[in-house]
Amino acid sequence: MNERTLVNELEEGLQEVPILDVHTHMDAAHLSARGLDDILLYHMVISDLYSAGCPNGARLSEMPTVEESHARLAQAINYLPRIQNTSCYWGVRIILKDLYGWTEPITETNWRKLDGIIRERFGKPWAIQMLDRARIRRTTTELWRGRDGSSDELFQFSLEWAFFARTQWGEYDTALYELERTWCEQKPEPPLPVTLGARPAVPRPIRTLQDVHDCLDHYCATTPYDRIVNTAQGISTDIDYRPVTDGEMAKALARREEAGVAERDTYASYILEHYLRRLEARQEPLLFQFSIGADPLPYETASRINQKTLAQLAELIARHPKLNFQCHVSSVHANQTLCTLCRELPNFSLAGYWWHNFFPLFIRQVIESRLDMLPMNKQIGFLSDAYCADWAYAKSVLVRKQLAAVLAQKIQQGQYDRDTAMAIAHAIFYESPQSLCRMQAKSAAAVQP
Repeated sequence: MNERTLVNELEEGLQEVPILDVHTHMDAAHLSARGLDDILLYHMVISDLYSAGCPNGARLSEMPTVEESHARLAQAINYLPRIQNTSCYWGVRIILKDLYGWTEPITETNWRKLDGIIRERFGKPWAIQMLDRARIRRTTTELWRGRDGSSDELFQFSLEWAFFARTQWGEYDTALYELERTWCEQKPEPPLPVTLGARPAVPRPIRTLQDVHDCLDHYCATTPYDRIVNTAQGISTDIDYRPVTDGEMAKALARREEAGVAERDTYASYILEHYLRRLEARQEPLLFQFSIGADPLPYETASRINQKTLAQLAELIARHPKLNFQCHVSSVHANQTLCTLCRELPNFSLAGYWWHNFFPLFIRQVIESRLDMLPMNKQIGFLSDAYCADWAYAKSVLVRKQLAAVLAQKIQQGQYDRDTAMAIAHAIFYESPQSLCRMQAKSAAAVQP
């Protein structure tokens, strides 16, 4: 059998393998696309458009008005011919063809018609149909996006509230600000955006070492552990991670007004370490899920990572053997190093192809190396990072295609037979999310809207 025929047969078989999506931003208020903007102006496609010359590279508002959405769509339409080669735009075409039956080029004269078709379909029943078609049985999303609980049967939840080791463009006290803004909140609120810009004042700033610990205690006491399966954080490669003494932290706090790189690293290292200690002390520690390899630019991020960061990450994980860690990496060249860490750190696992890795070439490279280097129960084969069911569907199609190509190659070289290949797919799509992330399998098709 030739390779193309084998790939096609495997891809067909993979359509029936169920998926648990371990990281999304899906929202109970808008499970499916609200309009063409949720598909065409997904932030990864916005980056394509901005690179192609579109003058606005910012994300849309969280809850955009029709006027905002239409203004941004009208601005973007003329740049679509320049991005038709990208895999992000391939994802757009998959959504429009498979889910909405639309195969025409999007133009100035027809985009409003397409927008209307998508708006007519909007709603939970349509989202459930898409998830079932993708065989996505359940997703993990941010806790606050559960809203009124009306879609809790589709979700499990992750705590994304404060990010203690994520940098912001041109800032040096971000870790303190991330923590102190939670001090007066009585429940987890939405996290700060990837690029913050102006910072609202906080009612109660951190000034002393005792303030840091009181604020961390409040953060942990306010965390609804019974409602979440993990806490998700961002780890910046710019920070020099090291154990920081109380004295060093106190001196750095006194220099907050003139803080620079050294103070930034001290704040982040100290707060992250003491947060991890609190998590590890719990009888049932949370999974500490984190992303790495995407650091800020003015609008979005770039994929970059230092080898020093990876070495310090290993030390950090090893210091907390009772706490489980899981990484979403956005830098493909770091994947081999992370695999070697997984082989030697029992409490460390890897998940999916995140952000700047979510391109077919990199997905195949990551799949192939992890299948060769890691047991199936130390890796998770899918996360969509999607904001609506439409994009979760498209990304499931893209990943299945890449997995089929990798598995076909391994079958042809005699490493796997077909039954083994399909068992591996089932393990990394469906079984590992249950054992590593405490996800519970539940069919979207069984849920009545």
